[in-house]
Amino acid sequence: MNVLVCVKRVPATGDRINLTPDAMEVDTRFLGFTVSPHEECAEEEAVRIVEAHGGSATVLTLGGAEGEEQLRDAMAIGIDRAVLLETDGAEWDPMATAAAIVEAIRAREAADGPFDLVLFGNEAADSGDYQVGVRVAVALDRPCVTGIKGLEIGDGSVTARREAGGGWEVYELPTPAVVSVKEGINLPRYPSVPGRLRARKKDVDRMVPLRPPGETGPTKLALRLPVRKETTAELLGRGPDAAPAVVELLRQLGLLDGGASAGGAGS
Repeated sequence: MNVLVCVKRVPATGDRINLTPDAMEVDTRFLGFTVSPHEECAEEEAVRIVEAHGGSATVLTLGGAEGEEQLRDAMAIGIDRAVLLETDGAEWDPMATAAAIVEAIRAREAADGPFDLVLFGNEAADSGDYQVGVRVAVALDRPCVTGIKGLEIGDGSVTARREAGGGWEVYELPTPAVVSVKEGINLPRYPSVPGRLRARKKDVDRMVPLRPPGETGPTKLALRLPVRKETTAELLGRGPDAAPAVVELLRQLGLLDGGASAGGAGS
């Protein structure tokens, strides 16, 4: 079973996001980077499939040279090979991204044979795009299902399960197929130290994708951060002198009955 996982390098979602002075890009000077939780699960699912059924797993990303970091993280958990579609770091819209991935898949399959399964995360953590995987499937004329939280590999087929209305929708797809998975399909493993050391010694294949001519996608005007909610903290007092204020606050919150008192609280 040969599996390809497509991921995107994104800012670590727990970090505070700042913009460049022209508001056109995210200021990445003090940010950590990762892939989305959905894509972490896609990487883990690829490793599990190969462990159970044999074959190989490949991870692919499109972006600047720094994307090699995320590729090596994937190889550290057991992905066999990595492909970097190296760009100048400028943002590619979903249409151009899908076209570049399609060309890379065709080139790899011509050299090494078909991928039985191409996995995507359900959406990117930064832009929330859902469409790259679907566009790739349409261009390759392969069956596709999205939002998957269960996969079973059969003989020439894949059974995919998706949550729906308190139950499950079950799909059977002939391979080769394209599937996007959601966080929760598995529990991703963390890279071990030996895994990281092995990943450092592996080669990363590089390809330079061509942006499609006559690209007519949306034009970015500016980025805007959501309004931050300010929070405050009130110091009720220090030491025993704060006890009456604490009791009064608990009474206001309805956590004490009317008979409670500061003296009773301290006794």
